[in-house]
Amino acid sequence: MPDCLFCRIIAREVPATIVYEDDRALAFRDLHPQAPTHVLVVPRTHVAIIDDIEESHEADIGHLFRVAAEVAKKEGLTSRGYRTVMNCGEEAGQSVFHLHLHVLGGKAMGWPPFPRG
Repeated sequence: MPDCLFCRIIAREVPATIVYEDDRALAFRDLHPQAPTHVLVVPRTHVAIIDDIEESHEADIGHLFRVAAEVAKKEGLTSRGYRTVMNCGEEAGQSVFHLHLHVLGGKAMGWPPFPRG
């Protein structure tokens, strides 16, 4: 998807601070962190939103959570705890329409995670 920011990051057309990569996923630091550690884990396959996940995507989507756990371990979050979030649609806070899993940690978090005024 030529207009997709995350596809362009995957293709190395847009710079990002990459913290993990393999043949199925890429993880990089969020440019506007909402916690001391805020990493986005994205599948290399473009899927716009959760509603677009098909049976053929299941292994890659499950892989994102394994990568999230690896990132959390590398970032020193596992003993304190961390949050994973995947938004679906504008009202849920999704601003880039390439499926992505947020890994947030490094501070105590309340609920709801991102209340709006």
